[in-house]
Amino acid sequence: MTQEEFDERFRETLDELLLAIAESSEIDLNKFYSMTCILENLRFFSPVLYGAIAKAKE
Repeated sequence: MTQEEFDERFRETLDELLLAIAESSEIDLNKFYSMTCILENLRFFSPVLYGAIAKAKE
C-alpha cells in the first residue's frame, strides 16, 4: 500500500467514525467536539503513522 492509499483510507475511516459518533443520540456535544479535534489531529499525523507502520514491517 502506498502512502497516498494509506492517507485516503485513513481519512475515510476517520470520516466514517465521526459520522457514526454524530448519529449517536447518546453523545454529548462537548465530547463530540473534543473527539472531532482529536480525530482531525490524527489525520494530520497520517504520514508519521504510515512511516511507523512501514518501518515496523521491515
